Amino acid sequence: MPREWDTPKRECWNKPIHQILKAIDNHTRLHLETGDFWHEEQAQILRKYLRDLKDFIHKEEAGNYND
Repeated sequence: MPREWDTPKRECWNKPIHQILKAIDNHTRLHLETGDFWHEEQAQILRKYLRDLKDFIHKEEAGNYND
């Protein structure tokens, strides 16, 4: 099923975002399995990156990419 919310500004980011989400899942799983907090820290770093990327994409779509 095609993504209804996809835009030309987002298209080049779809695959990297998908891979980063998979990495977050892997780190979360390993943290839960091993108790190694390093994996939780890495998942948090990736989550912040995705939040920042989302903000960047929204600004680009609005034409405010230099803000």
